Amino acid sequence: MAKLLAFAGSTRKNSYNQAILDVAAEGAREAGAEVTMISLADYAMPIFNEDEEAEFGIPERAQAFKELLISHDGFLIASPEYNSSYPALLKNAIDWASRKAGDEKVLGAYKGKVAGIMAASAGGLGGMRVLVVLRMLLENLGTMVLPTQRAVAKVSTLLDDNGAVSDEKTIKQLKSLGKETAELAAKINAS
Repeated sequence: MAKLLAFAGSTRKNSYNQAILDVAAEGAREAGAEVTMISLADYAMPIFNEDEEAEFGIPERAQAFKELLISHDGFLIASPEYNSSYPALLKNAIDWASRKAGDEKVLGAYKGKVAGIMAASAGGLGGMRVLVVLRMLLENLGTMVLPTQRAVAKVSTLLDDNGAVSDEKTIKQLKSLGKETAELAAKINAS
């Protein structure tokens, strides 16, 4: 069974990206994966600075986030698009987790892992541009990103009164992404 860590690059209340992530995680669970859902708000960390790292080491919450990445086979990541890229919150967390501490393997949080990525936006492109740069970043760190990705456009029209995705086609696509991520992570973990 694959273990997936699921998190959004947004900590906003009623986050569109959290809403789509919830559905993808459900699809992964239905495929037999163990999914750990976290909020980056629970892992607040300072902006990465090598001088501070040299003086104080890796902050406790950054290390805790990195250890979660290390202990999972893959990730489900939903990111908003800020100016055609990922938000600083997400990039900063990824950067801290790339730092080696003690006898850890270099990029141990990322190498050999699998990621399913998605984005949601009220706009017509659905955050499509962030997926290009997020894919590039994760692959440069050694993570295999599924070719299937989801950009959910006009997501505000696809939610119910509770902020959950209610559009059946979108639910099917997101669950499929979760399922594919879980299945690939399980295959790689078994080899």
